[in-house]
Amino acid sequence: MKLATLRDGSRDGQLAVVSSDLKTCHLAHDIAPTLQRALDDWGFIEPQLQHLATQLNSDRARYPFAFNPKDCLAPLPRAYQWADASTYPTHIERVLGARGLPVPEHFNKDFLMYQGGSDHLLGATESAEFIDEAHGIDFEAEIACITTNVPMGAGPQESEQRIALVGLINDWSLRELVNTEVPKGFGFFQSKPATSFAPVVVTPDELGDAWKDGRLHLPVTIHWNGTRVGRIDASGMVASFGQLIAHAARTRHLSAGSIIGAGTVSELNEKAGYGCIAEKRAIEIKATGQASTGYMKMGDTVRIEVFNVHSKTVFGAIDQIVTPLSR
Repeated sequence: MKLATLRDGSRDGQLAVVSSDLKTCHLAHDIAPTLQRALDDWGFIEPQLQHLATQLNSDRARYPFAFNPKDCLAPLPRAYQWADASTYPTHIERVLGARGLPVPEHFNKDFLMYQGGSDHLLGATESAEFIDEAHGIDFEAEIACITTNVPMGAGPQESEQRIALVGLINDWSLRELVNTEVPKGFGFFQSKPATSFAPVVVTPDELGDAWKDGRLHLPVTIHWNGTRVGRIDASGMVASFGQLIAHAARTRHLSAGSIIGAGTVSELNEKAGYGCIAEKRAIEIKATGQASTGYMKMGDTVRIEVFNVHSKTVFGAIDQIVTPLSR
């Protein structure tokens, strides 16, 4: 099943079921007005949404209409929780190494994770507004999941069962601000602007064999200004999503609608490209002693997408342009 949130002039939009081929959709307001409402009572509402999805995919739905990603907000335009990890060893080693920092000991067991801003999340085709390109604007292609309620102390197996939906995100970063914030020892804040989401999120069963061991086994494709810069296997996480959720719930309950990210996708094979500019710059610094690739400029575009084994888009594309802040 695929779900999206359509614009209706409100902050939380309208929940819609989307066909597997992303061609049509159907409002779900008779079942749940918003995705958050559905997640709050997922055990009861999810079967009803699945029934509507079956009808839509078999051309038996009553009121289908054309699906347009430009009509979409983020699947959860605002969320109770957004926690992002860093689970790809190559990314950690390259980016920290470029800053002269060691890889944290036991990072593959005591996972790196920070709490991001979740009160304003961007839709797939919304402009990404920034104050100043001198802040080092960078994209980060990631896979994320959305949970139902997770009790404090839940283990990895139970936590994996609490995954309701899987999605694709662009976790924007301002790298020059990272360099000033991290040394303070209090984590990211200004360096992490609003995160962007692909137009649809999907239930794990929709992914078929591509979802196993709590990971997505498909490549993530990234285009920067129309040029492909990455096609990276998303399965190389040192931890499953079940382990990441359990880590987040170690000392707190997670409310339904919590979003957990796996960090920038990365591969050891440099021919796979890069999922963020910082990693490209890290490779250059290691090779020559300095970075030759600059960060994004106003007017730059980024497109992030996942295709299945049949070359069909799974989540739809994040397709954004970087623009100056307009008030």
